[in-house]
Amino acid sequence: MSILKTVSKTHLAVVSVMLTVVSASANASDIDQVINDTVQPITDALASFIFYSVTVAGAEVPLIVCWLILGALFFTVYFKFINLRGFKHAIDIVSGRYADPDHPGEVSHFQALTTAVSGTVGIGNIAGVAIVVSLGGPGAIFWLIVAGLLGMATKFVECTLGVKYRKQNPDGSVSGGPMYYLQRGFEARGMPRIGKGLGMFFAASIVVGCLGIGNMFQSNQAFAQIVEVSGGATSILSDKGWLIGIILAVCVGIIIIGGIKSIGKVTEKLVPFMVLLYVTGALVVIGINYQAIPGAFYAIFTQAFSSEGMTGGIVGIMILGFQRAAFSNEAGLGSAAIAHSAVQTNEPLTEGYVALLEPFIDTVVICTITGLVLITSFPTETLMGSGMSGIEMTSAAFESRISWSPIPLSIAATLFAFSTMIAWAYYGIKGWTYLFGEGRRKEHVFSLIFCIFIVIGSSVQLSAILDLADALIFVMALPNLIGLFIMAPEVKKDLEIYWAAHKG
Repeated sequence: MSILKTVSKTHLAVVSVMLTVVSASANASDIDQVINDTVQPITDALASFIFYSVTVAGAEVPLIVCWLILGALFFTVYFKFINLRGFKHAIDIVSGRYADPDHPGEVSHFQALTTAVSGTVGIGNIAGVAIVVSLGGPGAIFWLIVAGLLGMATKFVECTLGVKYRKQNPDGSVSGGPMYYLQRGFEARGMPRIGKGLGMFFAASIVVGCLGIGNMFQSNQAFAQIVEVSGGATSILSDKGWLIGIILAVCVGIIIIGGIKSIGKVTEKLVPFMVLLYVTGALVVIGINYQAIPGAFYAIFTQAFSSEGMTGGIVGIMILGFQRAAFSNEAGLGSAAIAHSAVQTNEPLTEGYVALLEPFIDTVVICTITGLVLITSFPTETLMGSGMSGIEMTSAAFESRISWSPIPLSIAATLFAFSTMIAWAYYGIKGWTYLFGEGRRKEHVFSLIFCIFIVIGSSVQLSAILDLADALIFVMALPNLIGLFIMAPEVKKDLEIYWAAHKG
């Protein structure tokens, strides 16, 4: 009964604050401008640092992308292509072959995986791929696939460490992620202050960052899709962003207030459904375009090494693909390790294996299928010169073959956005409790804040806030990868012990 009262009070508070936000938005455009003008200088300074680029062979190369890709390449080689060797074992684990309900943790391997996948599979899988193809042509898909495969090794390391250094709370719940393995891992090496500082930096970044990439951007794009499919500018919902935001916020709030167990129960059903819905529709379009499939694969592989088509030639195409993959599957950012840390297991490496499936699903499968839909539907000249980009281009590709496809595509896009929000809410909660202490009340405070920002995101156009949040998300890769490099030898040693026992 007390739980029901807590839920009721929390949601009454959410609705009350949301109505206040709505009533105060009469001059929303003016408020947007004031906020953007205030935050823009901070955003520009941080973004210029995080996304600092150097020119290589005529192409602008963001150093943060190089940092993520070099990390992925290092872990792939260092762990002897664990991303390929460990694939079958990962499937065995996630299917429940080694599950034990008596092991510490809160969710199953499958629930941990679906929660993490729900955080990475988002609007970017539909819109982001189209942007990459429109800029770099079909060849960018090849490098996107390569980067996705390499990212599997990074996820293996960070999620293994997430479980190894997680914290067991008195109420049986679990807290884990980079902030914990940075703190405890450096502490074990005699550097407690550095570890604590890096952990707090990471936690603060994800608390603020999750309100952008995992919240406002998602609710904004979900609203845009709903308006588009319901009539566009003439839709009755075109000026009702606040209403869509409230509905999304209440739905998200009901789920996240129950913690990772509630989130896991939802994602284990939602993620397979939404992925199946989107992939099935995409495969139907590709099937209709079957005559163009050989040419599509030929274009992907040959144009990946072409010096034509964009500024920077081969390097430019490569960076575009790598950048989209890094932004999509988040390997190296450490966010997914927070969800994977809640798994029921007494062996951290089992979740490392499960985690390597995540970039494969998100990038190698879903992003590649989106690319094939585009390439088989339109000639390269159209893709790179139509003036369309993002979800508009993907929607046009679907609609060119199936006239009514924008409706299921819109449903899939909205589900992608919704699933991303519930996963990132959990990431934000764990960052918040790391900074301010564990406790249900403190979790509810952040849940309330998160839900309010859902309404804000669907109602206004705070571009400076979104840019700031994006920069903070990617700055997390700096401390996270430093920790992964330092702790990689211990993971490798644990891996040798694990396989010696497993084979015995």
